Amino acid sequence: MNAAEPVRPAEPLSRQLDLLVRQVGHWTPPRWAAPGRSGGPARSDRVHRLVQFLADLGADAAGEPRRSVPRLENDLALPDQLRVVAADLVAVDPPEPVLAGAAAEVAATRQAL
Repeated sequence: MNAAEPVRPAEPLSRQLDLLVRQVGHWTPPRWAAPGRSGGPARSDRVHRLVQFLADLGADAAGEPRRSVPRLENDLALPDQLRVVAADLVAVDPPEPVLAGAAAEVAATRQAL
């Protein structure tokens, strides 16, 4: 009998990220421009804020200065931008609480959309 494989620290973040990308990956520009469930900013703005949040976590974990993530003209690029900054975060191997916080923020963004 094989013992269960331990959960990798980045697995919850990866799972939440996959759920979010599946949720928004097919959206059209009007859907990106619409406000989230509770109103407020456009969905694209919420997701870009998440992109910036993950980029900041990655910079902090790597001991690098924070940099502004450019807001691309086409909101359809946001899922790809999100995957890139999340991969950068995981690549610097931050402590598990950082990854857990990132996963929680991705989940919160999913709920807000």
